[in-house]
Amino acid sequence: MKIAILGYSGAGKSTLAARLGKLHGLPVLHLDCVEFMPNWEKRKLDEKQRIAADFMCDNDGWIIDGNYSKLFRAERLEQANMIVMLLFNRFSCLWRAIKRYRSFKGKSRPDMGDGCIEKLDLEFIRWILHGGRIKKKKADYKAIRDKYPEKVTVLKNQLQLDEFLEHHKQLERSIEHDNG
Repeated sequence: MKIAILGYSGAGKSTLAARLGKLHGLPVLHLDCVEFMPNWEKRKLDEKQRIAADFMCDNDGWIIDGNYSKLFRAERLEQANMIVMLLFNRFSCLWRAIKRYRSFKGKSRPDMGDGCIEKLDLEFIRWILHGGRIKKKKADYKAIRDKYPEKVTVLKNQLQLDEFLEHHKQLERSIEHDNG
């Protein structure tokens, strides 16, 4: 199984990826870890692409979370059996980012590069509320839904996310039962 997770900043892409990875026993690549080195320094494009390509080639199944179009997004979407889009409203995303900041203040998150201390500054808040939701981004998400309607799942709120996770838990129980 290959799962690509896309969505707005703060929606919970990395948390969902980690949960699904644990549930299905699949390796997870958080593209934020690929993008950033310690102190939020960005890696060079060729190095990021090598890391992403190696991960995709070295694993029969995977979960990759993050938007990053230059990190083989077209290939990720084509190869994925499932594309999950977390399109929560801007205020839910901001609230989640605030909660995340409180949980990891002064530390690096497990889904972020080492030495990238959790931050919540005005620039990131503006990105969550406006910059990451421009018409081009919304049109891009729509184009993905239109191109892959059979494998896209759109989740817009916590209730839908909870139901999605419960479905996957039941799926895994069913597979374990059939194999047991």
